[in-house]
Amino acid sequence: MQFTADTKVLIHGIAEPLAATHSILMKAYGTEVVAGVSPGLGGSERDGIPVYDLVEVAIKEVGPIDAAVIFVKPYLVLDAALEAIAAGIRRLAIVTEGMPPMDMVKLIRKADATETLVIGPSSPGLIIPGDILLGTHPAEFYTPGSVGLISRCGTLTYEIALSLTEAGLGQSIGVSIGGDGILGSSFAQWLQILDEDDRTEVIVIVGEIGGSGEEAAAEYVAEAIDKPVIAYVAGRHVPKGRRLGHAGAIAANLSYKTEKKLKQAGNTALFDLDIGTAEHKIEAFKNAGIPVAERPSEISKLVKKALKDGK
Repeated sequence: MQFTADTKVLIHGIAEPLAATHSILMKAYGTEVVAGVSPGLGGSERDGIPVYDLVEVAIKEVGPIDAAVIFVKPYLVLDAALEAIAAGIRRLAIVTEGMPPMDMVKLIRKADATETLVIGPSSPGLIIPGDILLGTHPAEFYTPGSVGLISRCGTLTYEIALSLTEAGLGQSIGVSIGGDGILGSSFAQWLQILDEDDRTEVIVIVGEIGGSGEEAAAEYVAEAIDKPVIAYVAGRHVPKGRRLGHAGAIAANLSYKTEKKLKQAGNTALFDLDIGTAEHKIEAFKNAGIPVAERPSEISKLVKKALKDGK
């Protein structure tokens, strides 16, 4: 696992109201929050956390920093992320929602070139129960254990974590990859991370309508993941034809269909808009042999069965 109790963390945008609240909660959880950055406030402190004008200055003062949690306004996220990468930070969690898409494209290119792991944007971040909290997860919902939880939806992540905890199933990690249209990391990347994580015995994927990330994840599970995987897809009762971003859904549809259906159905496959619906995602998971819960409360039962069958 790339995140541990010893991970040193910087809060970029520590003067933002959301950051001011959650930096305290992160620190109280035991996260090593060693510095904050807010241009113009260098030399001050926020709840015992030293604040600097630049990431580079912070590192000179406190030493190497492993991860940055970014709370700045949407049009400042790219600069904050690139500044962190330039200073050698290779793990970023972007809480900010609504980052400009082209900014995110530029960040992904830089992250790929520098082997930087990006969570988000529009993400509550990550929690490894008992070890570290990066972002806005309500820590009281989580407990240490062996269930790896990967989700697109922040609040649904919390709900499912709480239901697992109440069922006596602790979590090895809770991570939301983000709710924006362009994301820094995918289900597939996190599936690989958790498949290699010794503490994780079973993986829960929580998807939602829009895009084709869940379909790609289902294929990846069938091809490369050895651990049991459980899935849930939010939005199955959304009215037919409703999508989270028409252009994004169509673009995702075209890229996915190029390999999957174009060979069989010709150009007419390009106009099949089933990609992005809850039904299509559920079908993809089931075709990959992944049990799918009909409601969040059923996830714990499926997890227990997977753990029992694996013994």
